[in-house]
Order: sequence, then structure tokens, then C-alpha cells
Amino acid sequence: MNSIEYIIKYLNELFPDPKCELVYNNDYGLLIAVVLSAQTTDKKVNKVTSVLFNKYPSLTALKEAPINDLRALLKPLGMYNKKALFVKHLASELIDKYDGAVPDDRASLESLSGVGRKTANVVLAVLFNKPYIAVDTHVARVSKRLGLVSKQDNTLQIEKTLSRLIDDNSLAKAHLQLVLFGRYYCMAKKPRCINCKLKKICKYEKKHFI
Repeated sequence: MNSIEYIIKYLNELFPDPKCELVYNNDYGLLIAVVLSAQTTDKKVNKVTSVLFNKYPSLTALKEAPINDLRALLKPLGMYNKKALFVKHLASELIDKYDGAVPDDRASLESLSGVGRKTANVVLAVLFNKPYIAVDTHVARVSKRLGLVSKQDNTLQIEKTLSRLIDDNSLAKAHLQLVLFGRYYCMAKKPRCINCKLKKICKYEKKHFI
């Protein structure tokens, strides 16, 4: 068994049925939540979107929402001026270009306001179960500690390497598993190394505890 197979086996033990921790009730709800999650936490986004989508329960309502009201609702997330504009523009674009549905291809997604490669990858993997992986801080940290990628690799390089190492049928699931593993086990500070089955291949563990 090679290292990636061993890693995936352990992640399957820890997270047999991983779920995205952003709360959403429909396709555009996930898209907007992912856009809002930039530079903040899923928990903060969930608190804000519960109020946002309760007050503006449709794309049309979001499109017509007063920009100052959106700014006030999104203020706890930071970058609220930009994010408020993204929400209004996204609602308009989805209605005008895609009949209110979130598109399921990268080019169309990345043409939308506030949607970059990472956001598109999250939506493609979570919403459509397509073989994509989004490299956030958790995925990058875990991948480097486990020696799957080089320490100096950027997010695009990490994405390409992981996409090559992990089977397409497992990639969307592995994306969520790596995020959760980084969030709750392999944290940036004080990772839970003692009982981790990946200690023998972990560069962080060897550097700090041997």
C-alpha cells in the first residue's frame, strides 16, 4: 500500500461520510456561502447566512435587496462592502444568464462575480460531486506535512498534484476529508499527533516530536 492509499484509508476511517460544514438549502445558497467564506470561518458564515436567507429567501429578493442592508448583514464577515456587491451581482447573473440555476462547469462558474478557482472547485465537488479538489489552508497544510507535495508548492501546484495522486472517484470526498482532518486533527497549532495513524509518514511529527 503506497502512502496516498494509506492516507485515504485512514481518512475513510475518520470521516466515512464527510459533509461540507457550510449550511445551505439550495444550489445558490452553497455558492453564496462559499463566496462569503473567504478570509473567515464557516461558523461565522453560517450565522450570517441564516439571517441573510431568512430575510431575502430568493435570488430575486437578493437581487433587489438594498446594498446598504446587505453590507450591514455581512459586516461580521469582514470585506463586507465587496461581499455585498458579490451577492447582488451573483443573484443578478444567475437569474439573467442561467435561469436561476448554478452552472456545473468551471468556465461558467468562474465568470460569476466573486468566484475564483477555489470557490468553483468547492461548488463542483460538493454540489455536483465532480472530481475536483479545493486547496484551502487546511488542505495545503496537511498535504505538506504528509509529504504529498513540496513545502514551497502554491495552491495550484498542490491541486494538480493531489488530482494526480487521488483517484477521480475519491477526489470530491477526499477534498472534504482533508479539510475536516486539517480542521479537527492536524491543526496549525497543537495538532493531535499522539494517536494519529499517519505519524510514521508525517514530516511535522518527525520534526517536532523525534
